[in-house]
Amino acid sequence: MKTNKGSRPPTPEICPVCGEDVPRGALACPDCGADHNSGWREDAEICDAVDLRGDTFDYDEFVRNEFGSSAKPAGVKTIWWIVAIVLLIAFAALYAYSA
Repeated sequence: MKTNKGSRPPTPEICPVCGEDVPRGALACPDCGADHNSGWREDAEICDAVDLRGDTFDYDEFVRNEFGSSAKPAGVKTIWWIVAIVLLIAFAALYAYSA
């Protein structure tokens, strides 16, 4: 059974459920699957897909939560310098020995 295109409401440019772009003429949102039957309407409010609890973002707290509060050990750089010098001496010795 064919549906009459004239009876179908126009597709919104932005999905009111998830806030993603909807291609022109699409029957449903490609991101969340919402369609006219499941509730998108032209008068629906657009969801910006961000759930903020009224808190301001604290970057320092985010860094502490993600990476911990302890700093990296300072001796790591010294170890790499020692490894580099040892490798340089080893390559020089191999070059001198093979020549």
